[in-house]
Amino acid sequence: MTNLPTVELLENAYHFPTEYMFKVIGKSDQGFLARAIAAVREELKLDVDPPCQSRDAVGGRHISVTLQPTVASPAQIIAVYQRLAALNGLVMLL
Repeated sequence: MTNLPTVELLENAYHFPTEYMFKVIGKSDQGFLARAIAAVREELKLDVDPPCQSRDAVGGRHISVTLQPTVASPAQIIAVYQRLAALNGLVMLL
């Protein structure tokens, strides 16, 4: 993924630790929501699921997922983006 924010941009825009919003859209028929949550949990080594909201697209083929974990550094944000970008069934990463 080439559109990742830079460490410098993240350092200038946020004070760490901070809550950060990740948005992904995936195919809903492939367990995408569970994989997205698991990816963030594993990357950040969380004991519980991060705050999350999901919404099915009209027609039910896709699901939009918003995750808002607390991150400690810009490096963690970039690592989560990379992990989410590798998800099976990913349609779009915002």
